[in-house]
Amino acid sequence: MRILLTNDDGIDAPGLRALAGVAREFGEVKVVAPDRERSACAHAMTMRDPLRVQSVAYDGLEAMVVNGLPVDCVNVALTLAWPDGCDLVLSGFNNGPNLGFDVTYSGTVAGAMEGVINGIRSVALSMVAIVEGAPMHFDTGAAWLRDNWSLATGLDLPTGTFLNINVPALAYPEVQGHRFVPMGKRIWEDRVEERRDPWGRAYYWQGGATMLHPTDPDTDVAAVSSGHVSITPISIDWTDHSTLTQLARLAAVSRS
Repeated sequence: MRILLTNDDGIDAPGLRALAGVAREFGEVKVVAPDRERSACAHAMTMRDPLRVQSVAYDGLEAMVVNGLPVDCVNVALTLAWPDGCDLVLSGFNNGPNLGFDVTYSGTVAGAMEGVINGIRSVALSMVAIVEGAPMHFDTGAAWLRDNWSLATGLDLPTGTFLNINVPALAYPEVQGHRFVPMGKRIWEDRVEERRDPWGRAYYWQGGATMLHPTDPDTDVAAVSSGHVSITPISIDWTDHSTLTQLARLAAVSRS
């Protein structure tokens, strides 16, 4: 199996190294990742600046760093690292959750999305700290993936669908199993914060705290909050087909 690894935390991220340690047990692995953290870049790609690519040493694996975004990394990889294509794209392990609406911002998810756009089976993987300040336990993510490799990478999914997996950052024996769940709600509170520079001028810092809604049943947020690994299938077809059908019926009625 030919496996491409990427992420949005950069080539030196411990989550990527943990992912590489597992993936190399199941196939030939090549790593193409950003040269620095690129979190919350969503599915952006570099169009008006040149991409610089450099080969680097990476635990005996062929690896490259790119001065771009996760989407750029996947496309560079399919040009330089795997010109004949690969069988699997793994993006992660992200240093933090990609739950609910966060998938729309996530560079980690974007890496998997670009893989599936190119017709490649793809998986996004993230670690979720249940308690603020707790260790991220990338070893738990690695252990879960190793034990569930066929589940994570071998399911028969529709064309254009990839998996978004979030692992609770607990000691591995504390993980309660896994659940297949839809996206829940994870909303940013106080998204834009006003601050003052030393001269009293206002500037704004975007981010804030996130509000989890684990009481929403049967969602990725609820699953991870209860110590389960959440597995959510995501389609790159964003069409609301039920609404489209209703609108088509309304249009037919108006023409009659």
